[in-house]
Amino acid sequence: MSRSKPSQAGGTAAEPWYFSHQVSEQRRYFFHVDPPAQSRCHVVSCGCERVRADYVIDRKTIPFIIIEFVAEGEGTVVLQGREYRLQPGVAFAYAPQMHHVIRNDPERPMLKYFVCFVGTEAAKLLRSTRLGRWLPLQVPAIEEVVEILELVLRAGQRGGQDSQKLCDALVPVLLLKIEEAAQPGGRVKARSDAAFGRVRRHIEKHYLELRTIEEVAEECHLTPVYVSRLFRRFARVGAHQFLMRLKMNHAAQLLFDDGLMVKEVAEKVGFSDPFHFSRAFKRAYGVAPDRFIHYRVGRGRMIEDGS
Repeated sequence: MSRSKPSQAGGTAAEPWYFSHQVSEQRRYFFHVDPPAQSRCHVVSCGCERVRADYVIDRKTIPFIIIEFVAEGEGTVVLQGREYRLQPGVAFAYAPQMHHVIRNDPERPMLKYFVCFVGTEAAKLLRSTRLGRWLPLQVPAIEEVVEILELVLRAGQRGGQDSQKLCDALVPVLLLKIEEAAQPGGRVKARSDAAFGRVRRHIEKHYLELRTIEEVAEECHLTPVYVSRLFRRFARVGAHQFLMRLKMNHAAQLLFDDGLMVKEVAEKVGFSDPFHFSRAFKRAYGVAPDRFIHYRVGRGRMIEDGS
């Protein structure tokens, strides 16, 4: 049996014909052998591309099932004769013998991921999700999907003995995450999606300074009620809970890695009162920060100092 050899774009092996050259940046790999006849789900290639302004894909067929996910930028895709808007968080799929046209918005070039796969169970696997209806899905949890795609990409690029197996195993996980996280109805609702994305990015950028959702709403020129409604609808978590989670994650990192005092950490994550910070931290981690700082990572397990 031939051994699968992954190759990054730009390597010594010739690139597959379906790899676009209308890209300004790329991280891509592909395996050089046909999948075993009885392979249930076999990843052929995966990549992340930042496309050029003139990027256009117009193909009447492709020998694989392909999932694409837009992380940044905008464009359009035509599937089965219908055109859909592409924007951050949109996932879509297409299959052999399916004419598809992907166009980039030259004013907002896309950064997108793709995974190509085949196998005896590949079509069935896709049909078990809404992507198998050939309708793009809007996924607010962009970072969660990107994390899985990066795992597939890194596994393929490493090229270790189990690289192919790991890539293959991650495809069902990717589909499950997209299905679980996609908004109800699966259609792209541009106005509310854009508002949610704008608010979420604002919080992620400024969470250390932000204290309340009222501040978030004011800075995003929205009402607090609307901000709360957006998070309940798209993130399945309260806006304040989302803000606190970012603060507490950062606080835990400061306590662990930098060894700061509780009062210092509280100030760095926007709490003027260490007592209020301690209560919020305990709600998030189940332990007060002054107990948390007594823990260290040791030999793959958490142990308490002095135990």
